[in-house]
Amino acid sequence: MKAIVIREHGGVDKLLYEEIETPRPGRGQVLVKIAACGVNHLDHDVREGSSGIEVALPHVPGCEGVGEIAALGEGVSGLSLGARVAIHFAQGDPLSDMWLSGLDGVDFTHGRMGASRWGSYAEFAVCEASALIPMPDGLSFEKAAASVVGLGTAWHMTVTLGQVRADHTVLINAAGSVVGSSAIQVAKLHGARVIASAGSDAKLAQAKEIGADEVINYTSQSIRERALALTAGEGVDLVIESVGGDVLVQSIDAVRNNGRLITCGAHAGEIVPLNVIELFRKHMMLHGSHLAGRREIAHVLQLVADGRLNPVIHATMPLAEAREAARKTAERDVFGKMVLLP
Repeated sequence: MKAIVIREHGGVDKLLYEEIETPRPGRGQVLVKIAACGVNHLDHDVREGSSGIEVALPHVPGCEGVGEIAALGEGVSGLSLGARVAIHFAQGDPLSDMWLSGLDGVDFTHGRMGASRWGSYAEFAVCEASALIPMPDGLSFEKAAASVVGLGTAWHMTVTLGQVRADHTVLINAAGSVVGSSAIQVAKLHGARVIASAGSDAKLAQAKEIGADEVINYTSQSIRERALALTAGEGVDLVIESVGGDVLVQSIDAVRNNGRLITCGAHAGEIVPLNVIELFRKHMMLHGSHLAGRREIAHVLQLVADGRLNPVIHATMPLAEAREAARKTAERDVFGKMVLLP
């Protein structure tokens, strides 16, 4: 099969388009013929060796993929050849404590797709049968591949953890990112008022096109001052944050009493000064978020199929052009998602 292979860590030039042996599913596993795979920043961290996850080389990256079941391993039941499925990043065990606690989205008993085990940047990929999510009829593979991580994470942050309501004002940072552009739609679906922030006026204009009510350019404006000005001095009810660094610090200042800040990223700075007194005097919640669970993702995919949510796809490219897709994503030269087609 054709696949993108990493044989040593480094820049985008380390992404090699090669012919390798097609893997075979083991017990409890399935082989999926990949129809589309999403490009994520974790793919870059894995390639560069900075993910904090042990990656054995050579490695096939890709933490997000969709396609059709091509083969079933021993002991797999309840699944059919040709079924259209999405693969969850978390390769879990339905009998694990995390899964039984309702946290299947962060159960890595059998590893992480595209990180600690081979991923979806290939014509075929092996995953645990328990990691599969059925795809709704009529949903394209391209839209599905752009929704699993982005819209799934945005839903988990905004709805499950953020408890968004129609009377809320939500500040969504990095509006041009996959999670940011997805969270704008999720918040608007629930009737909330959205203030979107980004580092360029062009991305802010696009954010308004997909539903943002107000915008903040955090390279030239103070997030705290603008957010307070736009909320009559009260602050926002909820922040969806994925930038880190000073943007995170300013966003904490922009939260109102009893508000929430949900964070899932920190590429602009992982270690920041934190005023703990402000946290408890505001009675605010600062909550980390990783990945959505399978039921959440299945719900999101159905909303996309129904036309109520629509992943923002910047471009689709052949798998052979993974280097260019990686470059654009790493340099943030995109609004929304890059999708690769094997």
